Amino acid sequence: MKLQLLIASSVAAFLAFSGQAAEQKIDGVAAIVNNGVVLDSEVTDMVNKVKRNAQSQGQTLPSDRALRTQALERLISNSLQMQMAKRMGLQITDPQLDQALENVARSENLTMEQFRQRIVQEEGDYQEFRERFREEITTGEVLRANVQRRIYISPQEIDTLMKVMEEQGASNEQYNIGHILISIPNQATTEQITEAKDRADKVMKLLREGSDFKKLAIASSSDSTALDGGDMGWMNINEMPTLFSDAIRGKKKTDMIGPLRSGAGFHILTIFDIRGANVAELNEVKSRHVLIKPSIIMSEEKARDTLKQFVADFKAGKADFAEFASANSEDPGSKLKGGELGWADPAMYVPAFRDTLNMLQIEEISEPFRTEHGWHVVQLLDKRVVDMTAEKKQDQVYRMLFNRRFNEEQANFLRELRDQAFIEVLAETE
Repeated sequence: MKLQLLIASSVAAFLAFSGQAAEQKIDGVAAIVNNGVVLDSEVTDMVNKVKRNAQSQGQTLPSDRALRTQALERLISNSLQMQMAKRMGLQITDPQLDQALENVARSENLTMEQFRQRIVQEEGDYQEFRERFREEITTGEVLRANVQRRIYISPQEIDTLMKVMEEQGASNEQYNIGHILISIPNQATTEQITEAKDRADKVMKLLREGSDFKKLAIASSSDSTALDGGDMGWMNINEMPTLFSDAIRGKKKTDMIGPLRSGAGFHILTIFDIRGANVAELNEVKSRHVLIKPSIIMSEEKARDTLKQFVADFKAGKADFAEFASANSEDPGSKLKGGELGWADPAMYVPAFRDTLNMLQIEEISEPFRTEHGWHVVQLLDKRVVDMTAEKKQDQVYRMLFNRRFNEEQANFLRELRDQAFIEVLAETE
């Protein structure tokens, strides 16, 4: 607490000084978050970004005051997650960041120079974009590490969902869901619950009268998706939190659903769109890879450069993949097989590995890329479409249950992180 008081005193002194230098533009502090701060300029930058995105999509927005409130909430949450990353010793290195950006550029069929030019056109400053992207990767890793360990899915749960899907006619229909959360505090009083319910009812009334869902989400929602207009993205009904899936089942596009009560508050949902159909096939890939793990004697740069040289030699016909993998790979499961991973659904791999595989043509080898396991190169050997076996259906059901539980536990983790923090909003954002 002494440190927070010291920060608050420093902020007060800083603001007093700024009054003496009124003609000079000095950045203010919007909020104190534990031992850190959120700056007014960060709030303004995020609001301007939301406005640019909304303008490009023809989306109407609520007042600047509502936007700034939501932007501040997002930045407070980001600050808490970045502080957690520091406590965990989690750091995204420059080589890791470079590789992630190269993957994004490749997925857009752009060279890095073309990618930089697009970012400068759309975002203004490439270095600022680069650091924001580093923060996005970091907070994503914080969530993955802290939420994943909370999740256990029993064989009985998998069997139960498989039976339900068989009885109902298993479908791969996906829903693009909109979500508004009117939150209630932990250990809320009856009065606080009633007040939140009244607010949720008013939002629902506005929606039924034709108000724009995304605009209301930005103005009213306490969910982490608020600045995205409440857009939760695409998901199968069995990947949704149970409360949502039960309410969504049988509903049509544009239907308004809620308010639904949970421990977090009152939820209002809509279906932006529906896509997909019944499928009984699975795309599989056959690949091989080399993994080198950075260590005290193997730096990040040396690991990457070793693989980069191997890729150049392999393309020139000077190196044999199987021999190099057997001699150098640190993946014990594939090392003795010349790096071969066999046939697999790409979705079983970590995101960076999966995304790299999905961008390769048959026989193509990747450039070195980083995952949480270390530095890799991967070669796509073949692709095939197979009928979904019972085992593959089990894997698919497991992923659905995992995604559902992840969505639920992520919200719990972020709420707990905030409840345990010292947060002081210094002034109303103008």
